[in-house]
Amino acid sequence: MSSVEFRKDLFADERDDTLKEIGKPTIRQDILGHVTGRTPFYDDHAFEGLLHMRCVRSPHHHANIRRVDASAAERMEGVVRVVMPSDVPVNLNTLLHLIGFGKDDEPLLADKKATYIGEPVCAVIATSERIAREACDALKVDWEVLPHVLDVEEALKPDAPSVNPAYPNNTFDYGRFDHQKLRFGDVQEGFVQSDVIVEHMYQMSPIEQAPMETCGAIAAPETNDRIVCYTATQAMFFSLGNTAKVMNMPSSRLHFVGGTVGGGFGGKVDSIVDMMAVLGAKLTGRAVKFQWDRAEEMQVGAPRGAERWYIKDGLSKDGRILARQFTGFFDGGAYTRLSSYAVQKCVGHLPGPYTIPNVAANVYLVYTNRTPATAMRGFGVTGVDFALECHMDKDAEAVGMDPIEFRILNAYRDGDMKAHRREAKNTALVECCQVAAQKAGWSLSPAMMGESSKLGSTPERAAIPETAIDQEGLIGARRQGEIPTAPAVRSTGTRPAGQRTDARVAVAPQVADMQIDPDRVGHQTKVAPTAPMSAPSTTPAPMAAVASAPSIPATPSPQPAFAPATSSPPPVTPAATESARETPFQRGVNRPGLSPFLSGRRRR
Repeated sequence: MSSVEFRKDLFADERDDTLKEIGKPTIRQDILGHVTGRTPFYDDHAFEGLLHMRCVRSPHHHANIRRVDASAAERMEGVVRVVMPSDVPVNLNTLLHLIGFGKDDEPLLADKKATYIGEPVCAVIATSERIAREACDALKVDWEVLPHVLDVEEALKPDAPSVNPAYPNNTFDYGRFDHQKLRFGDVQEGFVQSDVIVEHMYQMSPIEQAPMETCGAIAAPETNDRIVCYTATQAMFFSLGNTAKVMNMPSSRLHFVGGTVGGGFGGKVDSIVDMMAVLGAKLTGRAVKFQWDRAEEMQVGAPRGAERWYIKDGLSKDGRILARQFTGFFDGGAYTRLSSYAVQKCVGHLPGPYTIPNVAANVYLVYTNRTPATAMRGFGVTGVDFALECHMDKDAEAVGMDPIEFRILNAYRDGDMKAHRREAKNTALVECCQVAAQKAGWSLSPAMMGESSKLGSTPERAAIPETAIDQEGLIGARRQGEIPTAPAVRSTGTRPAGQRTDARVAVAPQVADMQIDPDRVGHQTKVAPTAPMSAPSTTPAPMAAVASAPSIPATPSPQPAFAPATSSPPPVTPAATESARETPFQRGVNRPGLSPFLSGRRRR
């Protein structure tokens, strides 16, 4: 059997793909520092008179905070400061505020109610960790315990307790809808045409990343009214921007120093600990260390959230998937964090690497009284991929096909149309299946070994079908008990065949040297023209279309259900750009489309 040719159309010169490292003594670039103990971690920075911060945390899933009595703690020797919610300059945030995605929904310190076990309600700064712990024990909180909900489907019932005040329906708002929609073709008609229906539920529990180095940071005052923060964050500028917002200070006054992350796996993308350490340094004028112990890491460290998937496939006798219906639930816990992004990423991944003419999906980000969830390896894709591939095995068994041959039959070919109305390019699942079977000694038929991702697309596979759309899931409707779980049960209209999605647009670069240089990045890119900046103008700079396919004018119709309502940032005029750069370290910035807390001069 001849060797399989791998697809190397892109990034051919980026790396050596001989893949012959196994069995060779390769030296990692950071290993010498690790084995000699010279690798610096955030906790290795010593400060004279270092203070320690600990939090008082909720023992309840859901409870109102009636009163906090800090008098006993404040009288203890060694207690420097008791930090209350009123001490936080901007005590409401969402980690994705930097890209304008979602409402501010999470307090740094809960002031009205706690929504999960371990949520911080106040903190103590003391001269030693022992004193800080004892002072936290001395603080008294008067709780009013409330009903709670821990299951995603229970949280969507009309009578479920409302978890997050910013999202009272217990679902994140995607435009006009309480979930992310995907519609392609007509799944109900596809099921009618199918010979076999396969339906199953898959579920993944929350997973704690459990890094050897627990989350933490040390912050200290610097000269020039700046604060330095030594941190283990995995997202340096993410942490910097969010801290600047919560502290209500320009980012130019924050000096974040990263180093080696002692295990993260996505769990150190959240910037909660950095904010707390900087707050302590700002309030005391001294170096403050805020570090979780192992129990806190396991209890309040944001895990990979739980997921629940219902998948229903309609199959023909010859093994082709004619329709696929998804209903998915991401358990975001009490607050949004990064879960809304995971849902969008997940829906963009559906229906997997397979050509299916009829697809419908409803994917919900649901708020429950659990610890807020965040990123972990393959964030937003790993769980649904597990469910998809388990279901593919069940499909193959239902029609009596070899599971690998079943995948080859349904895999994308170059030129096929994806459910997101974009052409499939540089596909390679067919070849991957062939090589995997070859390496495993798994026998495939000559016909399947002769298949290729470059060949096999047909006009039917490349077509955009007329699509049944609906208005199910309008925000607030589920609280009235009106919406069924399964998608696309009640069609309220159609989108004509042949229509692609709206063209994606992006703001033109604000500074000329922000333009991507193809020679520098090493691969071909589609770049937007840089807006002229030599002369002021009152006309907005043109928005650059970056979609690969041309936009086809749509006939007047209701907004399609599979395209949540979003608003593009306003274009930036050259005059506004120059004005924003006049004072390099002003109090925030006033630049359209940017956070006012990102200040400082860009690279010139």
